[in-house]
Amino acid sequence: MNVTKRHSLRIATVGVLSAACVALAGTAMAADATTSAPAAQQTAAVQAGITAKPSATSVGAWQLFRVTGTTTGLKAGSKVTLQQKQNGKWVALPASAPISGNGSYSLGVKLGLKGKNELRIVSGNTASAVFSVTVR
Repeated sequence: MNVTKRHSLRIATVGVLSAACVALAGTAMAADATTSAPAAQQTAAVQAGITAKPSATSVGAWQLFRVTGTTTGLKAGSKVTLQQKQNGKWVALPASAPISGNGSYSLGVKLGLKGKNELRIVSGNTASAVFSVTVR
């Protein structure tokens, strides 16, 4: 087989163009993979939620009551914590419970601050709707 300079140049050009196409395709696939990963994470974050229901809406000072609820999009075993609104700020109380395998939780609570207490359950950046319990 007789290979000329012109034939060698054509082979080299085709090789370079092929390599460039493969590199561009790889870059496009990598960019697509990086843009879809955050979208999947955002979907999981949007789906996270907590419900909360107190066993009583009015209790005596330091009387035990329970707050139960369910979670979605949160990892089993992670903790939920009770927060109380004090002077316009949410303050974590020493009442927390782990999330069970089916997403539920239950925690015992005793409050001493008399009057209407605004409360919520939080886990990370996810919070339940605010509910109130009046302490007599």
